[in-house]
Parts: sequence; structure tokens; C-alpha cells
Amino acid sequence: MNTSTPSRTLSPDEVDAFGRELDALRHAVIADLGQRDVDHIRGVIRAVRYTEVAGRALLHFGVGPVSFALGAASLATSKILENMEVGHNVMHGQYDWTRDPALDARTYEWDTACTGDDWRHSHNYEHHTFTNVLGRDRDVGYGFLRVNAAQPWRPSHLAQPLTATLLALGFQWGVGTHDLRLSETLAGQQSVGELGRRARPFLRKAAWQIAKDYVIFPALALWGAPRVALGNLVANVARNLWTFAIIFCGHFPDGVRVYTAEETRDERRGDWYLRQLNGSANLEGGYLFHVMSGHLSHQIEHHLFPDLPAARYPELAPRVRALCEKYGQAYNTGGFRAQFGSVLATLARNALPRASDLRPSAA
Repeated sequence: MNTSTPSRTLSPDEVDAFGRELDALRHAVIADLGQRDVDHIRGVIRAVRYTEVAGRALLHFGVGPVSFALGAASLATSKILENMEVGHNVMHGQYDWTRDPALDARTYEWDTACTGDDWRHSHNYEHHTFTNVLGRDRDVGYGFLRVNAAQPWRPSHLAQPLTATLLALGFQWGVGTHDLRLSETLAGQQSVGELGRRARPFLRKAAWQIAKDYVIFPALALWGAPRVALGNLVANVARNLWTFAIIFCGHFPDGVRVYTAEETRDERRGDWYLRQLNGSANLEGGYLFHVMSGHLSHQIEHHLFPDLPAARYPELAPRVRALCEKYGQAYNTGGFRAQFGSVLATLARNALPRASDLRPSAA
């Protein structure tokens, strides 16, 4: 990870200049948007369709373990691409400028348990507006994981290596229930009636996802139903594990900073950019790795420019890094193994209390 040199504190004039230079990068990309961006996303959509058809055909009509493994892998590839490079990026409005109804951020519905409307609220609005602000960004630990020492410690955090593993295995369900705010109902901050109102769209979507993968497609395979159901389960779990790993590597390795609401009270545009930079981390890899991650391997660029087509992030990254060097800011990047190892260490370290966490609070 490139975090050995801490970021230096910028003067107000430097903060404003930093913001203007990043705004200029953003406007340059917007002015250059065109056919190659459309070709990219439509090409990925075709890949989603082809890999789904191939995967389901191999699971339905194949015989033996080889065709099963190939079918599950192809279907997992389709689900990963649809969630990360298509669904996530389209719902950010990255392709609204095309006026293509199939790429409309307001209406796109993806192949996962989380409803598009819930995602647009909890992720596009809450997370990207209040990135890493304690008490405002509910993605910091998702309400039950302690990923930073600034978060209060609770005895339940002792189990977080296990709870994080369960979240990884069922990540789409964790994401799907995130905007229901179950913890607020348990704490008496949200009524049961409000929880029910929030839950209805999710329950309809969840029922469809379960029926599609574990009832309808298996039933179409007749005597091959157990093989198809198992293949769909393997594909879903593979997608969950991959998505969990990429997202956690972008948000929770060493060097990622959290903020208090007070620190962001009088935030300039440049301060907002600095918060996005300091609250993110990148992953290094090749073209296919970046596409399979939805280009969230460039989490820094995504947080800086969430509404720009993600396929542009690799060409933006060297310019952003050069600006970080110019203004003395750390640019947190590293290989997948290093960053994911750092995430696991963070989860294990913050599962344990510090001495100050065990002292009784003053009356």
C-alpha cells in the first residue's frame, strides 16, 4: 500500500485549488463522453447475457462435474458483471447522458436481492454524500461491524470475524436489508409499521430472486433440478464473496480515515474531495480485473467522480495520483492480496476492545 507518507494539512487556498483541479478533470471527461463509452457498456451487457445463457445451458443440459463447474463459473461471471460493471454504475447515473431507457439510473433494476430504490437511497445518497462520516454514513461497518477504532466498542464485536464471514457468504442479503434499518427498530428509533413499509418492496424482490434461482429454473430442468439449484447457489455465493472482497478492500484497509460530523460542518468543495480521497483505497490489476470489479478497484476515483463512466477511471487514476503528489496527499493503493489482508487484520484488531473502551463512562 502506498500509505507510508501521511497527507499534509492544506491551507484553505490549497484546498480550493485542489478542488478546482479535480473539477477540471471531471469536466474534461464529461466533454469527451461519446460512442466509446456507449460501446463499452453495451459490450458488457452482451457479455452478461452470453455468460448467463452459457452458464444456464451447461447447468441444465450438461453431465458430470466439469460442465457443472463451467456452468456455475459462467453464471457467476454473468452475475458479477451485471451487479458491478452494469447495475452499480448505471444506477449512479453514469450513462444518463445517453438518454437510453435501458441505462436510466432512475429505473434500472438489477439481479440481486436489494431493490434499486433502496440502493439509490442508502448508497448513492447516504454513502456518497456522507462518505466515512461517523453517524451519517451507515456503510461504515454496516451497523454491526467495527472497522475503525473511532467507533464505540460493543461486546458483540468480539464475534465480528464470524459475522463478517457470514456477511461475505450472503452479501446480497446484507445489502438488501441494509436500508430497512432493522437496528433502528430494535433501538426504538423506528416503528414496526415503518419497518413493514420499508420491507414490502424488499420482500417482493427477495421472493422473486429466490423463486427464479431455486424454483423456476430448477423446475425447467425436470430431473436435473437439484443440479441447477446447486449451480445457482454456487454462482450466487461466488458473486457475494467477490463483491464483499472488492467493496471491503475499497473502504476498510489500513490508511482509510473516518470523520466526525463536526469536521465536515463547513466543508468546501475541495474538502469534500479530500474526504473522498482519504476515505477510499484502490486495488491494482489488469483490464479484466478492473472490469470484473466494476472498476471499483479504482474506489478513489469512484468516490471522487461517482457519476462518470467507471471505465474512465483507469485513465483518470494517474492524473489524480499526480495531483495527490502535487498537494502532498496519500494515495492508498496496493495489490488485492495486500489490501484484503489489511482488511482482515482491521476486522480482527477492531473486534477487541482497547483499555479505554473498558473503562466505565463518567456519570
